[in-house]
Amino acid sequence: MVNTEKDLEQQFTSINTSIERVNIPPPQPFFKTFKSSLKETFFPDDPFRQFKNQSSTKKFVLGLQYFLPILEWAPRYTFQFFKADLIAGITIASLAIPQGISYAKLANLPPIFGLYSSFVPPLVYAMMGSSRDLAVGTVAVASLLTASMLGKEVNASKNPTLYLQLAFTATFFAGVFQAALGFLRLGFIVDFLSHATIVGFMAGAATVVCLQQLKGILGLEHFTHDTDLVSVMRSVFSQTHQWRWESAVLGCCFLFLLVLTRLISKKRPNLFWISAMAPLTSVILGSLLAYFTHADMHGVQVIGELKKGLNPPSYSDLAFGSPHLTTAIKTGIITGVIALAEGIAVGRSFAMFKNYNIDGNKEMIAFGMMNIAGSCTSCYLTTGAFSRSAVNYNAGCKTEVSNIVMATAVMITLLFLTPLFYYTPLVVLSSIIISAMLGLIDYGAAVHLWNLDKFDFVVCMSAYFGVVFGSVEIGLVMAVSVSMLRVLLFATRPKTSVLGKIPNSMTYRNVDQYSVASRVPGVLILHVDAPIYFTNASYLRERISRWIDEEEDNLKSSGETTLQYVILDMGAVGNIDTSGISMLEEVKKHTDRRALKLVLANPGSEVMMKLDKSKLLEGIGPEWIYLKVGEAVEACNFMLHSYKSSAGPTKTKSETQDNNV
Repeated sequence: MVNTEKDLEQQFTSINTSIERVNIPPPQPFFKTFKSSLKETFFPDDPFRQFKNQSSTKKFVLGLQYFLPILEWAPRYTFQFFKADLIAGITIASLAIPQGISYAKLANLPPIFGLYSSFVPPLVYAMMGSSRDLAVGTVAVASLLTASMLGKEVNASKNPTLYLQLAFTATFFAGVFQAALGFLRLGFIVDFLSHATIVGFMAGAATVVCLQQLKGILGLEHFTHDTDLVSVMRSVFSQTHQWRWESAVLGCCFLFLLVLTRLISKKRPNLFWISAMAPLTSVILGSLLAYFTHADMHGVQVIGELKKGLNPPSYSDLAFGSPHLTTAIKTGIITGVIALAEGIAVGRSFAMFKNYNIDGNKEMIAFGMMNIAGSCTSCYLTTGAFSRSAVNYNAGCKTEVSNIVMATAVMITLLFLTPLFYYTPLVVLSSIIISAMLGLIDYGAAVHLWNLDKFDFVVCMSAYFGVVFGSVEIGLVMAVSVSMLRVLLFATRPKTSVLGKIPNSMTYRNVDQYSVASRVPGVLILHVDAPIYFTNASYLRERISRWIDEEEDNLKSSGETTLQYVILDMGAVGNIDTSGISMLEEVKKHTDRRALKLVLANPGSEVMMKLDKSKLLEGIGPEWIYLKVGEAVEACNFMLHSYKSSAGPTKTKSETQDNNV
């Protein structure tokens, strides 16, 4: 006996009742939902968990340990740890002293401020930092940014006092910004600087820094304040008559020595100390050579006198009332973000090697507080330096005490040894900077980006060429802009794909990825691979319509069964807004006009809640919403085959539409 349409509907209903339905989540109070969203945004690591079920005294102690991690690990500190940290601290001090002097010159500051900046900030970080391997001090990129951005407003040579005040003020605001990000749990802002951006930006900055050192290598007294390649080359080749061959020969010899020691340490990691000691050795040899040959009388510029004594206070030099305050704030924020990105990336890298975790928000607070303290004690911007951290790691450091040892060595230098740097040739400092910068130009990372993701390679090159041919700020803006463009493309143009059935299974996968996956006759299964928001709702509506048109054209050309059902796999749709609901309503109307049935599979709780509130759930029909794609396909196949066997030849789409009319 032939089944009637009513019998088929009853059978379909009985089958549906045996299938587990998609539940509508119970309504939640607005405050509870809002609180949960805030927690996931700002406290994903649940920092308050350790305070649960603790006494008031214990909570106070845990709070102190959170902001001062030294109180947590100091009671467990051993003499064996101290021996390892002592060796590591002395080793990184031998690198920090010449680099500190060099980078201060790069920032257009007197060399002594590089030593000041290697004394107070490491002490603050040792108390507040969470990385055992990070070595704190001045870095080339931040120094270059400081010189580039402040130099546009104030000439360091003509007005050194004002320039110094702005440098301290920029450092203060960098510290405030960094600490605020940590306290407000806004560390995700730094994540907008992607890995590709940092690779390109660092390589571009390193290239610019190397070009700037041509002034020291060639012994030039006057040089352009611009950092772009064209300006630097014009400045170099317009002064060929002032090149000093003595300085060039000396610089090339020391650069060769430094690069050679770096290669030796790279090939033989156990000889890391050769590369670490090379900068200080170069300073000593260069000073002795300049002293005995009177090189300063033959065109080789030397550092000159460095004041003895510890950091003088500089809180009275913070130029809050200066007309250039806006520039100082802008410089502080930009250099602060770059310093955070570099420091946290370095800290996480070495933490991964030793299998421990560092808290990004704690690090931001530590960086911020050490820069605030530094701005009041004659220091300019500091962060975790990669080269020194690598030496610290290879030297076998155990805790942050290695930073204290380094600071102590710098203190001794400031108190007793600064006169010894009088005859240090500037060309040696230029060689030290160039040698350090060559390690930041990561060709391998750029090639890897090209092989892995062409868009990331474009981001990387945008940052690089923006820095090299424009300025540091232009390169940074270009890289962030291209990165944001990619984020917008991901948000506004999410992936959609057609799913097919994997043979001998109930699994449905992308037919373009799996060649064995076969489409289901009469059923179009579409997977939406992103939340549906106002930014992509219009695109998804048009894209789904196009998928339907293409499927109908394919079926018509092949003479197969006409399209009857459209299944949307919403497993990846974690959220949906009102624009997304409107889009689904329009898709539902579109499929109804074409005599197609819209079916949903695997919608999440947020989607189900909004479908219910918008009454769209009633329009689609709860019986056409399934937990799995496989269940949805089975239901569609049942209806297709049952109606075909009961009604004889399947009606064409036009016939169905005529009957509806």
